[in-house]
Amino acid sequence: MSRKRLILNGFAMNTVSHVYHGLWRHPDSQQIHFNDLETWVELAQLLERSHFDALFLADVIGIDPSYQGNWDTYLRGAVQVPINDSSTLIAALIGATRDLGLVFTSSILQDHPFNFAHRASTLDHLSKGRVGWNIVTSVSHNAAQNFGFERIVAHDRRYAWAEEYMEVVYKLWEGSWEEDAVRADRRAGIYADPLKVHRIHHQGERYKVAGPHLSQPSPQRTPALFQAGASYAGRAFAARNAEATFIASRHPEGARRLIEDVRGQVRRAGRRADDLLFIQGLSFVVGSSEEEAQCKARELDELLCVDGLAAHISRDLGIDLGLLEPEQPIDELEVEGVQGILRFFEEANPGQRATVADLARAYAGTRLVGSPESIADELERWQDAGIDGVNVIYQTLPGTFREVAEQLIPELQKRGLAQREYAPGTLRERLFPGRPAHLNERHPAAAQRRRG
Repeated sequence: MSRKRLILNGFAMNTVSHVYHGLWRHPDSQQIHFNDLETWVELAQLLERSHFDALFLADVIGIDPSYQGNWDTYLRGAVQVPINDSSTLIAALIGATRDLGLVFTSSILQDHPFNFAHRASTLDHLSKGRVGWNIVTSVSHNAAQNFGFERIVAHDRRYAWAEEYMEVVYKLWEGSWEEDAVRADRRAGIYADPLKVHRIHHQGERYKVAGPHLSQPSPQRTPALFQAGASYAGRAFAARNAEATFIASRHPEGARRLIEDVRGQVRRAGRRADDLLFIQGLSFVVGSSEEEAQCKARELDELLCVDGLAAHISRDLGIDLGLLEPEQPIDELEVEGVQGILRFFEEANPGQRATVADLARAYAGTRLVGSPESIADELERWQDAGIDGVNVIYQTLPGTFREVAEQLIPELQKRGLAQREYAPGTLRERLFPGRPAHLNERHPAAAQRRRG
């Protein structure tokens, strides 16, 4: 059977410890050099040589005292703090790469939509259309406090806020400049036709924006749109707005159920089911044999910090797991944080009530351990369940990515599961072969376009 290739992204964060907390202590890890641009140039160029689709950078904008009543575990273990801004790093990597997609994270909390749209268009211009935006609503009370709020707003209200945020940026990117507004006519002395550039006159519950957008249309106009919410509200948001959604299912059957549910929502939103790609988060330990891979995995696990994992999930759930009994069921608690974490556990374990201990153990993510052949076999099962790609979660940096590039990708290429070269065009055109650089007419952003 001829297989469609998988999208492969390197998933990282400009910090010491991203997901596998404690492994920054590994002697081969360069994570402690996260402040050095050379660390990231080396990683980006490694990914590009291996024909990864993109470097996908996560981000956070707050640190809560949410584990054992304080923030000590976060700082001692560098659990996503200290951290640097992902879009600034993406800007620095544009000139060090030619084909690699560059995806950054920005929350609706941290930037006014007018300024954000201007920054995103600038990045898309400079990269010649290789930029993607990971849309997040943030879960941290401290994140909200850092931007003038007492605490984070309720979960579903954040997504209502996000919908207005998207409406504003769509108007700026898609509706402010007509397609032929830029003439660049040296002889006539006309760069842009004033009649084809428009204010947007947005007035909503949170934002009042006159416009116009100050950047002319970039290669993609709207950057490729990524999203990671797996709660009910998050899935509905993705169905309407995202082009790729990051999922963290525990096994292929759980992924299949989630994907079927969300694809139904995509169709009900007036889009085609294949307008939304599903990118599963996976980590890998690759060995020349199953025994070697298992041995490497055990060595890595010796450095894993369980407290760091529990602190990470405490922040995301908005519940201090350090103050709870390990066997207490999570569904007895009121969860305003990342509700999708619970959804993923429930889908992987139908009928089982998730406990505090279950979630702490599960939060390191789904890991495939084995030879290149056995891991490729398992990835075929994930693809058969409906995933379109993988966010590769590192354990050591850049060691995990080098291992995947040198040992796993050749086997995937042999099976047609990984690309051997980059197709021409923008990030969107590579994610959706045969489609244009701009959002299609089924996307809600298209409603903001001037029809002449």
